[in-house]
Amino acid sequence: MKALILAAGEGTRLRPLTSNIPKPLLTVAGRPYLAHLVEALRDAGVKEQCLLVGWKSNRVKEFFGDGRQMGVELSYLEQKERLGTANAIGVAEGAIDGDFICVNGDVVMAPEALSQLISAFERDRTPFMGAVEVPDPERFGVVEHVNGKLVRIIEKPADPPSRLINGGVFGLSQEVFGYIRRTGRSPRGEYEFTDTLNMMAAKTDVLVRRIEGEWMDVGYPWELLRANEFLMGRLKRDVRGTVEEGAVLKGEVVVEEGALVRSGSYIEGPVHIAKGCDIGPNCYIRPSTCLGEGVRVGSAVEVKNSIIMKGTHVPHHNYVGDSIIGERCNLGAGTKVANLRFDDRPVKVTAKGQLLGTGRRKLGVIMGDDVRTGINAMIEPGTVIWEGTVVGMGARARGSIGPCSKVF
Repeated sequence: MKALILAAGEGTRLRPLTSNIPKPLLTVAGRPYLAHLVEALRDAGVKEQCLLVGWKSNRVKEFFGDGRQMGVELSYLEQKERLGTANAIGVAEGAIDGDFICVNGDVVMAPEALSQLISAFERDRTPFMGAVEVPDPERFGVVEHVNGKLVRIIEKPADPPSRLINGGVFGLSQEVFGYIRRTGRSPRGEYEFTDTLNMMAAKTDVLVRRIEGEWMDVGYPWELLRANEFLMGRLKRDVRGTVEEGAVLKGEVVVEEGALVRSGSYIEGPVHIAKGCDIGPNCYIRPSTCLGEGVRVGSAVEVKNSIIMKGTHVPHHNYVGDSIIGERCNLGAGTKVANLRFDDRPVKVTAKGQLLGTGRRKLGVIMGDDVRTGINAMIEPGTVIWEGTVVGMGARARGSIGPCSKVF
């Protein structure tokens, strides 16, 4: 059995985090986002995998290589134009033979559930789509089925016929390529795989298999935090770096070789500290925090439930909670990130010109690469700061602040 992973998108809804980094390489739980899916497929017995890449594909290929370091055999296909999911899968015609598993690269799910889907497909070889029950189906492609067989998928209906939605995992045969060739453009000008599936369901059996357990589709930055929280919950303690006497590590903490945890640091797992990190002295790192390579967390700093990327410095007297901070940022002394509204309502974020609800009671800042703040800068809940921005000393940052801006 082979797998096709769809990972060609630009991840525009995840910006500014993806302004410089391709989405598959965003870090969650100490690994690039896509690595967790590659490993889950491997553990389910699927070692031959094909990555469909696109934007900044060279960086993805450079990281994953031929897959040997992860115990898999990786090959690559490139989607030159982003013309929809049916077009993406169609690129694999002639490059992948026999029956295969197809997975959206945006999906995070329990590895056990993925393994169950694959095992069932290996037994009966009947095409299937994975479906998951959600409380807000009107935001997704909703599945209509009879006796476990697909009738149709309805995109974002006002009155959903069920709470089951397209889970982004499929078992397919070579026949799918014939249906893809007959798929027309949607009103938004793309070739949608949901249209292909509807065509298939009218002619042959497409099973609807429920995805059990945790599942999420990571489309927005705050959903990356949720994925990190889930995957960090599977972390196992592994301390290989230097931990000075007087530092406290509680629970599932990973300290990679080459990292330094100084005396007085108090770390509550799950926490992942990458190589080259310099932690402390006298700081507090709380659960579900992921620190990228070369991150500095200094004295009198508290970090909670956050992703801080490669080369960023949070050096002294800072608070960062429920936040994602990009690469090579520097927070001045006393910079604080607020993560809770006074009215205790869910935090909203401006994304692609729209004010969107996140469903999160606590959410701090979403910060792009190369941002600098002065001493005592203040950042409000749900603030988005794009790459290259400077927030001056004592300044108040709020809303969405565009690239290379100056806030004083």
